[in-house]
Amino acid sequence: MPDRRDHRPSPAAKRAGWRRPATPPTTPPASPPTDPTTTPAEPAPANHRSVIDSAVYRDGRRVASPTTLAETFRQLREEPDGMAWIGLHRPTEPELHSLAAEFNLHPLSIEDALEAHQRPKLERYGDTLFVVLRAARYLDAPEEVDFGELHVFVGPDFLITVRHGAAPDLSAVRRRMEDSPELLSLGPEAVLYAILDAVVDGYAPVVAGVQNDMDEIETEVFRGDPEVSRRIYELSREMVEFQRATRPLVGMLHGLMAGFAKYGTDEELQRYLRDVADHVTHTSERVDGFRQALTDILTVNATLVSQQQNAEMRALAEAGFEQNEEIKKISSWAAILFAPTLVGTIYGMNFETMPELKWAAGYPFAILLMAVVCVSLYVIFKKRDWL
Repeated sequence: MPDRRDHRPSPAAKRAGWRRPATPPTTPPASPPTDPTTTPAEPAPANHRSVIDSAVYRDGRRVASPTTLAETFRQLREEPDGMAWIGLHRPTEPELHSLAAEFNLHPLSIEDALEAHQRPKLERYGDTLFVVLRAARYLDAPEEVDFGELHVFVGPDFLITVRHGAAPDLSAVRRRMEDSPELLSLGPEAVLYAILDAVVDGYAPVVAGVQNDMDEIETEVFRGDPEVSRRIYELSREMVEFQRATRPLVGMLHGLMAGFAKYGTDEELQRYLRDVADHVTHTSERVDGFRQALTDILTVNATLVSQQQNAEMRALAEAGFEQNEEIKKISSWAAILFAPTLVGTIYGMNFETMPELKWAAGYPFAILLMAVVCVSLYVIFKKRDWL
């Protein structure tokens, strides 16, 4: 990155009313409103304050704490060899256009910062870097991962952060840098690397929370919890988002490291960035492992559910078979008992014209007929294993 002092005006130029180059006419400048309105992408509450913290530093120490963007611009113009660090949260369109006019920011980067929902990326517009990061935090109560988005503009003498979402906590990064003036004196590049480090370090609690969720899911899978499939699916979707946040960072950091020699990056910052690259590589590998493990767990769960369903169907079939056998026995005995009842009913009718009523062998014949029919039915049912 070019020396941040290359574009600083001389004292005489400042006294003459010097301003930084304005943006092209297509980007209308606007002064910051006193009562910010909502942006088209995401409405902000009425009491929302876009400027979270704004400061001007010289030699790594805070020399001014302006409360508005206009005051920040004026303080930076009046401060020789100064650096402005402006922190914004869901800024309005006029505020971003005023930043573009003051620092000559590219319209495409302003458009990305307004719309949000961008993939992590690193783009260079002249002497300004535009970086998009996806931060993450683990929410214990709902056991889910919350993602935030951070846009960073890095110029020769300024650094602007535009945050969408609760993560990351950049106030901790600012305190850390202000406690290390020798590091902060290295310029906006040092702040950028500190922000990268904070975002990557914020992934560690997320990894730990996801690992705990996966341990619980494994227990629920083998316990046969019917809701575990839904939980696996939801965690898999979060891991897809986590992959989209971490995987591009590896290439972005390697791209920054490739420009060390070209832009004369300080050796301390080089070591700092290499450490961040190691951490994000490790995190990316863990996230890839989580996705594969979740796929395996889902396969195991499907297998266990299928086995359970097969066992239930087998038990149901066995119960049906036993019930069928009982029905066969009942039906067989009902048929055997029905035969003598039929014979007795016929010969019990009181009709005088029945030929068997005057027959001396009629009664023994009826008894014999009943016995023959019953024995015949018993033999038939026995051969068919109904009895």
